[in-house]
Amino acid sequence: MQHILDAILAGDTPAEEFANLEIPDHYRAATVHKDEVDMFEGIPSKEKDPRKSIHVEDVPLPELGPGEAFVAVMASAINYNTVWTSIFEPVSTFGFLERYGRLSDLTKRHDLPYHVVGSDLSGVVLKTGPGVTKWKPGDRVVAHCLSVELESPDGHNDTMLDNEQRIWGFETNFGGLAEVAMVKANQLMPKPEHLTWEEAASPGLVNCTAYRQLVSKNGGAMKQGDNVLVWGASGGLGGFATQYALNGGATPVCVVSNEEKAKIVRSMGAELVINRAEEDYQFWNEEGTAQNPKEWQRFGKRIRELTGGEDIDIVFEHPGRETFGASVYVTRKGGTITTCASTTGFMHEYDNRYLWMNLKRIISSHFANYRESWEANRLIAKGKIHPTLSRTYALDEVGQAALDVHHNKHQGKVGVLALAPEEGLGVIDQEMRSQHLDAINRFRGV
Repeated sequence: MQHILDAILAGDTPAEEFANLEIPDHYRAATVHKDEVDMFEGIPSKEKDPRKSIHVEDVPLPELGPGEAFVAVMASAINYNTVWTSIFEPVSTFGFLERYGRLSDLTKRHDLPYHVVGSDLSGVVLKTGPGVTKWKPGDRVVAHCLSVELESPDGHNDTMLDNEQRIWGFETNFGGLAEVAMVKANQLMPKPEHLTWEEAASPGLVNCTAYRQLVSKNGGAMKQGDNVLVWGASGGLGGFATQYALNGGATPVCVVSNEEKAKIVRSMGAELVINRAEEDYQFWNEEGTAQNPKEWQRFGKRIRELTGGEDIDIVFEHPGRETFGASVYVTRKGGTITTCASTTGFMHEYDNRYLWMNLKRIISSHFANYRESWEANRLIAKGKIHPTLSRTYALDEVGQAALDVHHNKHQGKVGVLALAPEEGLGVIDQEMRSQHLDAINRFRGV
């Protein structure tokens, strides 16, 4: 891969030279193995160790199909779906690959005894398949993670509704935690050129997810003046939700777990902050079998103290089981709870009287379509929204990076260098970068 890296680092390699670069028939990638899906059987989820299940190894380069592209990956990032993949919960991802493989002769490539994981990347296009006209070798890109076939009518109003919609690197193979990734050409977007490779790779999945869930008409359709409750307001998803609320004229009520995280959201411009560690909300009993409505009431009272007596218009929900009952309760009459992820548990419980009698709405949200992803990336490129990268690992340390996210030791996003030999490379627009440097570095080292 060194000749490819040299061409990228040179900075002035013409497109025709990139098109003529030889792509090795093997590349290094982070994988999980099909014959190890039972390795954590009987072990509690929190004790399952991604360092034992994720392998960094050489894998064969797949065949490139129509409408696809090979990208030299300079950097990637860890998302919670990589954690789920690595601990084989709630199900093994090899079931996804098997079902995708049955779709066509071309998709059989994905059904392998190993799974190359990762749903973010920044890098350079190396080669495109038949039918690709918008992108060419040498283009500096990032990728969103929506993979669609669009052969049925279902997805043509909103591609997230395509009945063959999948998340690349989670429900498909050949993901971004690798030296080379294979993507559909309609996953590609221009790299924000005031950011380094690792900074540009880090927003992808969570930024697009937050945009759809909070801003898009397919999600919360947030407007100026809305009170927005943001759980985990300084985390990977919540850090972007907080920025979108502030950028869109809404008022975020930011829930965090310690004072260090409270300082981060205040540095973004948020003024209304609830520190759960200090206020010690106990929404569930110790056994986790029953919720405590009095704690919902205490939480709602605290929100009204902060907002001057107003309730929440939109809840940005992603913890799931632990918080969902409280989220439904504190939302105003006619308000909206938007939900994705459920990182504390998928089985939500809430008192339906507070939903049905007060005409509240629960809206499900899952990643974003290409239009929404493009808009979210455009806001990054214009310096309106900023990456939340806190720490970056080498590809060989991807298991430790996933463990950090699994145990919630991270803040913002955890990046991974693939081909990039060190942090800090890839910036073209230094002037723009200098204008936003404090915001770009807000999460660094936290």
